[in-house]
Amino acid sequence: MGKIVLRLDRMMVERKISLNELAERVGISNVNLSKIKNNKVTAIRFSTLAAICEVLDCDAGDILEYQKD
Repeated sequence: MGKIVLRLDRMMVERKISLNELAERVGISNVNLSKIKNNKVTAIRFSTLAAICEVLDCDAGDILEYQKD
């Protein structure tokens, strides 16, 4: 079975936004955003994903990637 990989780090570089700034604008802690950025989570709330997409001006598909085994 494949897996979903978060590509938030890539979007942050493309948008030239720091972890601290994104966390503040999204309204979550730096620690939680860091876990998302580094693929250390097994789930993400849709509301959090929507807030990240709004701040980064992107679609969920720009952050989520499906990888086959």
